[in-house]
Parts: sequence; structure tokens; C-alpha cells
Amino acid sequence: METEDQIKALPKLEQHIHIVGSVRPETLLWLVEEAGVEFPSSLEEVEQFFRYKDFDHFISVYSKVNDCITDERQFERIVFEMLEMEAKSNVKHVEAIFSTYDHVRRGLNHGSMIKALNRGIRKAREELGIGCTIRVDLVRNYGPEIGMKVLNLIEEEHENIVAIDLGGSEGGFPPAPYKDVFKRAKEMGLRLVAHAGEVSGPRSIWDTINYLNVERIGHGVSATMDSQLLTVIKKQGITIEACPISNVKTGIVPSIIQHPIRRFYDEGLSVSVNSDDPSMFGTDMNHEYLQLQRELGFTVEDLFNISLNAVASSFLSETQKRRMIEQFQKEYLKIIY
Repeated sequence: METEDQIKALPKLEQHIHIVGSVRPETLLWLVEEAGVEFPSSLEEVEQFFRYKDFDHFISVYSKVNDCITDERQFERIVFEMLEMEAKSNVKHVEAIFSTYDHVRRGLNHGSMIKALNRGIRKAREELGIGCTIRVDLVRNYGPEIGMKVLNLIEEEHENIVAIDLGGSEGGFPPAPYKDVFKRAKEMGLRLVAHAGEVSGPRSIWDTINYLNVERIGHGVSATMDSQLLTVIKKQGITIEACPISNVKTGIVPSIIQHPIRRFYDEGLSVSVNSDDPSMFGTDMNHEYLQLQRELGFTVEDLFNISLNAVASSFLSETQKRRMIEQFQKEYLKIIY
């Protein structure tokens, strides 16, 4: 089996994928039609729409896609298609990010959206054999008071929700004000993640660790600017959810060759590889893994170790993790021999 085929065949687990960021171009056109808006109106226009000048431009595009989702039931199709795409990269389990308040503030119902998502998730499990859980992004732009309201919504309807996240515009919204929100979430039994070090420097990551007590950090790119921070991340066993193609497409790093994932891995940090917003960035999990092999010299064994990292630091139960690691190891042996 050729190296590229081995990499495609590797079993994978994705920890960082935004459900709205996975909307297929064809499905976006359907949403546009359903919403009664005019742009984009063709696949060519969608392709142009998904070209970003910088991170802020990407956020504005993401918001416009949110505007096109006008019915809770649409999420059943969106999440099923996301999982269908993931299964093609031999992803066995997905921890998908859902920003419920992005849609609640546009008039949709949290409970109805979660029910629709879980219909799509169940269908994917039955038809494709892929698992999926939900982590709710509080979106830092809305402030900690809205964060508390989102926790109230989760208490009302929490089927398959395992974690919270803090995404949005990192630059103007530091993590410290969310300390009590994350404390309450932990008391509710939710696992804790936050985007940090994507567009801001190491201080953002330090504060995320110190104030929010997170188990995983989304992106974490700027951690390489502070060797002491890398030591703390490693010592505390915090996993960095790396999103290499995303970071290139939004201009966070100039190229894959300059992405810090190589250093994270070589220094023994727990790191996973993820597609973030695959449709918006023209990527998928196979593409992410292949780029690491082609541009950064990751071997098939290295990439398998990253897959194991993702399972070990996932929010599956310990029993589920053991079973999945055994499954991954069996598949890996078939690939390399």
C-alpha cells in the first residue's frame, strides 16, 4: 500500500469541527434559496465567497452563512452531510462544535435544533457507523451573561452535549470574565475547551488555562512564542486541537511549513489534527493528514500516534476509549503489514 493510501486508511477522530463550517456548497445554495436571499447563487460564487482576506473577513463570512439557516430542521441534513464527509476520511468519531446562540438570537429554538442535530447524528451512526457528540460554543462576543443563558438552555435540552467551548473573536474578548461560566459548566458535568492563541498571543492561552481550567485548547498557535507555556501545557496534559489548513487560510500562519504542529509534536505535547471549518477552507481530515506528511515530514506512524492522541484526549468514556484504541490498533496493523 502506498504511503498516501496508508494515510487515507488511518482511523481518525476529529475533535474540532464547526457544524456550520461544514455546510457543503450545494447545501449552502439550498439554504440560500430557503432563506429567500440572493447571494451566493452559484457554486462559483460560493467558491469566491469562501476566499478570505484575513481572520475578521472569515468571521463575517461565517456570520452570513448563519443568516441563511432559517429552520431548525435544516440541521439534520447539515450534520448528516458533515458526518458523511468525515466517514470518507475514515473518521470513527466526531466531537462537533455547535454555536447555539448564533441561531437562538436569530429566532430559532435551542431544543428543536439539538433534536434535529441528534436525528442526523443517529442516522449517520446507523448508516455509516460513525459516532458524534456535541460541544456548545458560547461565542465570547456575546459576553458572560449570555454564556450563563446558554448554560440554562443546555440544562433544558442537553441530549448528547458533552462540553462547552469559547470561540468567536479572541482579540477583543479575553477569557477571564468567563471564569464563573466555566465553573458552573464543570459543575453541570460538562467538559471544558476554549479557542486560544489563534489570533492573540501567549497571554490569551495563559489566561485560558488559569481562569477557565480547560482540558483542551483550540488552535494554540501562539504557544510556541513562550517555552514556559509549552512546558505548562505539557505538564498539565492539555491537548492542543491543531487546525493547520484553517490557520493558513485565515492568515494566522503563512504556510503549512511554518505551522507549529511539528514543534508541538516533537516536544511531546498531546496534539490532535482537525479540519475546523472544512467546507469553508476546502479541506477534510485526509487532506490535513496528507499535508503534514508532505510538508512537515510526519510519518505514517507519527500520524497514527496523533490519531491515538485524539482518542485518548477525547470526551468519550474510558471504556469507549479503550475499545476505540483497540480498534485503531487493529486497523493500523492491517495498514502497515
